[in-house]
Amino acid sequence: MADLEVTVVSADEQVWAGRAQMVVARTQVGEIGLLAGHTPVLGILAAGEVRIHTTDGGRVTAKADDGFISLQNDVVTIAARSVELLR
Repeated sequence: MADLEVTVVSADEQVWAGRAQMVVARTQVGEIGLLAGHTPVLGILAAGEVRIHTTDGGRVTAKADDGFISLQNDVVTIAARSVELLR
């Protein structure tokens, strides 16, 4: 299975970047899960967690507020006013 290339940025810095198997985020219309090969998506983030399942079996969790998530050509960008890595 192909991987996703993920970048998480806040208003003033890159918070995390790497490769992932799946990204799950809360949007204003509900939770969305993204895998490689997914149709392009642009969503407005709701306050809550973004969960990134990395290719090495790990998991990165961040709290993101006031931003968006986009996916195109297996590249995911999460941009938010504030982002805090939780674990």
